[in-house]
Amino acid sequence: MGLRDVSAILWRERHLLELLLFKLDEEQLVLAAGRTRWLPRATREVEMVLEEIRQTELERAVEVSRVALDLGLPAGASLRQLAEASPPPWQGMLMEHRQAFLLLTDEITALVQTNRELLIRGQKAVRDVLASIGDGKVEVGAGYGGRPGAIADHRPFLIDEAL
Repeated sequence: MGLRDVSAILWRERHLLELLLFKLDEEQLVLAAGRTRWLPRATREVEMVLEEIRQTELERAVEVSRVALDLGLPAGASLRQLAEASPPPWQGMLMEHRQAFLLLTDEITALVQTNRELLIRGQKAVRDVLASIGDGKVEVGAGYGGRPGAIADHRPFLIDEAL
């Protein structure tokens, strides 16, 4: 029954990794669209999936340790070691799980890197905008309702003159 339990946990973990990939993809779409309003929610959803993955990893570690001992392996055996020591058809199934984990991990790593780059670019853009209006002199014509070429002191950039 041990290998069946390990396989079930591995399936659950794979589904969670796919969900994480989806949530990271959503986060990337939010970042790329500049919809920062939704960024905290998207990030919170990523964190929720990460917490579920941590719990599942702990469950997997406990079950793998039990099965590893039954197969004559050390308690901290890797998935590859477990697969190599398992009888067919478990050997093939465990190797498939391992390959899927490697692919998902590569995809997740690449997406996380892209999201970081988008965040850094967004932060830089905000700093640049703030620096450009930081001297207190803004051309009114650049905002709503202003006269082109008129200069105003200490006036917010996008506030209508009627306000």
